[in-house]
Amino acid sequence: MQLSGIHHLTAVSADAPGNVKFYTKLLGLRLVKKTVNQDDVSAYHLFYADGVASPGSDITFFDFPTAREQRGNNTITRTGMRVAGAANLRWWHERLKTAGVTVGELAERDGRLTLDFEDPEGQRLALVDDGGKGAAHPYAKSPVPAEQQIRGLGPITMTVPELRLTDLALTQVMNMKPVRDYPHPESNRDSVHVYEMGEGGYPGAELHVAVRPNLAPAHPGAGGVHHVAFRSPDADYEAWAERLRELRIPNSGKVDRYWFRSLYFREPNGILFEIATDGPGFAVDEPLDKLGESLVLPPFLEGKRQQIEAGLKPL
Repeated sequence: MQLSGIHHLTAVSADAPGNVKFYTKLLGLRLVKKTVNQDDVSAYHLFYADGVASPGSDITFFDFPTAREQRGNNTITRTGMRVAGAANLRWWHERLKTAGVTVGELAERDGRLTLDFEDPEGQRLALVDDGGKGAAHPYAKSPVPAEQQIRGLGPITMTVPELRLTDLALTQVMNMKPVRDYPHPESNRDSVHVYEMGEGGYPGAELHVAVRPNLAPAHPGAGGVHHVAFRSPDADYEAWAERLRELRIPNSGKVDRYWFRSLYFREPNGILFEIATDGPGFAVDEPLDKLGESLVLPPFLEGKRQQIEAGLKPL
């Protein structure tokens, strides 16, 4: 029973219109699902992905009216996105710099060329060269040329004060494999430990754990990350639920999000993890060519549509 990679990452925004503009117009991602937070229907839940809404390509946002995140420990601290090749990374550096985005310089990190940048709310992102490995599904209507488009999620970095218990959770519960470490790019005295899922060797199936004992805990807010989800084949979902139960790990129990099924639990430092199935997918209730064009609700919320729409600000 193996996880196959990152499924999606859910972050927090306090500016839904600005969020849509940045991720669709500048980054060129496709808005594949415009819906609401199923646990707080006053907030949008926006999903951005590749041209066919592939699992492993989507970064999502809860739109909460909240202050900015106070950065620190015990949270997800950078979201990787994959592009193919050094020339494309140089293209992106120029595009982001011209747009006035907070962007770093191209640097090699963990053996891969990487470009760090931030969205307007301080969400920490990185473009990572994946060497063209894996399938790509460009979006024909993207303002970004197909060759330069973001291909999916890459390594996700989380930051904790101590590794031991997190390592146990990743290796003994989630069957991840520790493979290497490298110096932290912001602090050479600290290290980042790389864990692989599935067959390995693929940046979309890596979790990077930065150990920084001298940081204070983060305080959640806009520009921060709510949780990270890991991919499970549909057929393994029941087995994962049983595994968490047998190990007596506090968890959500089985949750049907309609477009995928989920299990939620916290690793030892309190970071929220999700195991999510690949299916049935975002096209289960909309034609593939119409994804993201209108507000979509799962069937169990459809009866409250009028009330829900009245509580949302138009995008």
